[in-house]
Amino acid sequence: MNANLQQVKQRFGIIGNSEGLNRALEVALQVAPTDISVLVTGESGVGKEMIPQVIHQYSNRKHNEYIAVNCGAIPEGTINSELFGHEKGAFTGAQGSRKGYFEVANGGTIFLDEAGELPLQTQVRLLRVLETGEFMKVGSSKVLKTDVRIIAATNENLDLAIKTGKFREDLFYRLSTVPITLPPLRERKEDIYLLFRKFASTFAEKYRMPTIRLTPNAIPVLENYSWPGNIRQLRNVTEQISVIEKERIITPEILRKYLPENQPQRLPAPIVSGNAGTSSIDNELVIKMILELKKELEDTKKTVAQLTSGVGVSPPPHQNNFVSPTQQDNEEKNTGRTIVIDNPIFDNNTQHYEPLQEYVEVDESLSLEKREKELIIKALEKHNGKRKYAAKELGISERTLYRKIKEYNINK
Repeated sequence: MNANLQQVKQRFGIIGNSEGLNRALEVALQVAPTDISVLVTGESGVGKEMIPQVIHQYSNRKHNEYIAVNCGAIPEGTINSELFGHEKGAFTGAQGSRKGYFEVANGGTIFLDEAGELPLQTQVRLLRVLETGEFMKVGSSKVLKTDVRIIAATNENLDLAIKTGKFREDLFYRLSTVPITLPPLRERKEDIYLLFRKFASTFAEKYRMPTIRLTPNAIPVLENYSWPGNIRQLRNVTEQISVIEKERIITPEILRKYLPENQPQRLPAPIVSGNAGTSSIDNELVIKMILELKKELEDTKKTVAQLTSGVGVSPPPHQNNFVSPTQQDNEEKNTGRTIVIDNPIFDNNTQHYEPLQEYVEVDESLSLEKREKELIIKALEKHNGKRKYAAKELGISERTLYRKIKEYNINK
């Protein structure tokens, strides 16, 4: 590997030495000094978003704006306004003139992620920008000029989309002047264990716990799995194991429990609601819920330890639906998740309290879906309804948050 390629990987935190990855980075560096349009293709979760960042930072535009737009996350009715701007009164709610991304990024780079989901009307506008550098704001007849380099990415089969009339053929050829394809993780076997170790280290630091490690015979299990969700799936599985497993040394038996083909109902798994019919709990939010409950359980255990040590610490006040033994006795009914602890028994012979027996009781009325909805509402309230910041706090994409708001009919 040449020194320049290694430098790029270190700068952008890119892990791997496979031939397909190196080839994609080499092409990106070759086209970076030009203004050629680039189309990045590859399956979902392969890390396509890193290529436009490399191209921009090694181009003559690096000191100007770089704007990444997730085309699939923007509602069809507002995407033209987002990209090209609008004039006051152009539509209901347009109380003032607004610059679009193509105007803001003049002299810089725009990355259009999930470009295959662009509406046909927007595709026409985009084609004009590519051919002439001209565009018009929504509600305006004034032609504006922009000098923007466009890099697009998609995981869709654009050939099929062209045949079915969902994507313009002329736009495809304009976008794909230079195609760059990132290989799926199953074709980068030599990189899988390297990525696992990086993610394991990251989550150990994030959650302040010892790093998980694979036994030698677990490594082939990891490398030979097909990873249909690619790097994103590997990251999620590593996070699940880091959070859920008490053991830090992971055997093949433990690892297989987290691979979906071995246990389809293991996280992440769709949880169907009787009302919605298509509702699902997102992996990131499930992990957040588990961590919250785990923390509450640990806090309660610490309190119990203090009580049995003879220090005379009073039980904590009722909080987050976790109750002390006294409160449990006095309350006829508790909703939500509760920890019930039997009263300790003092042994006169040993002069110590016998270990407390404890168990977790989950009220059926508090489902994962309800917990997920509560997390979303709290995040939206905290950030005054701003989806961008709420999504960042929840650890999910804006698109996922937008879908969840509609799914749960949340009035933000």
